[in-house]
Amino acid sequence: MQHMQDMQRAMQSMQAGMQTVQSMHPAQRFLSAGQVSQMLGIDRSTVYRMAESGRLPAMKIGRQWRFPAEQIAALLEAPGDLAASAAPGRRALLLSVQDALPLIELAAELLGVMMVITDMAGEPVTEILNPCPWFSEHSEDPVLLATCLADWKQLADDPDFETRFCTGPLEFECARAFIRIGPQLVGMVVAGGLAASDRDERALYRLSAERRARVLASLPTIAASVSRLAASQSSGFDTTNMA
Repeated sequence: MQHMQDMQRAMQSMQAGMQTVQSMHPAQRFLSAGQVSQMLGIDRSTVYRMAESGRLPAMKIGRQWRFPAEQIAALLEAPGDLAASAAPGRRALLLSVQDALPLIELAAELLGVMMVITDMAGEPVTEILNPCPWFSEHSEDPVLLATCLADWKQLADDPDFETRFCTGPLEFECARAFIRIGPQLVGMVVAGGLAASDRDERALYRLSAERRARVLASLPTIAASVSRLAASQSSGFDTTNMA
């Protein structure tokens, strides 16, 4: 009962208190990697790779990359792959989860699951929240990450809209609910890290039938809250060609 009350308060706070995000300052001469990540709707690791390869205008100061604001802003108006990667739907999704992240993490802890938000390509826009001990122990394994990305892509491509548990290639259970802007799917809330059977001896999460049902009931609520935030962020964008 207490868990449900905590979840309800968390969801109410997410809906009522997370409507604003940090605004960009066009007059700022240089931007941080985090600001560029928000503007272009790509994660920081991609920003760093593009800076190092020369696909983004940047200069390195010590160990920190800095990006000329006017040139980055101009990229948003340019055609091509970079403009496509900065699609309004992904930008709005990335912006919407920034301030909501602590409450999403609280929801993961209360529900007793790992949680991540991805775009519709299966690319994460948050870190993996509340990881189970087994996942934390193996989190540096590149094969594990690649397997997760492939699994999330498969979940995004699954035409079944029902929120249900399924066993993925890592042989633990996951469930997902879609995030929308209007009729357009822009991302997913994925919950996972649950042991698929009692025979699995890994340090995964193990939930009773009641708590599993609570996870399935809560995921659409969390996704709907993020959807409302994403919609508010996309209101200034032209979403007619949203990818």
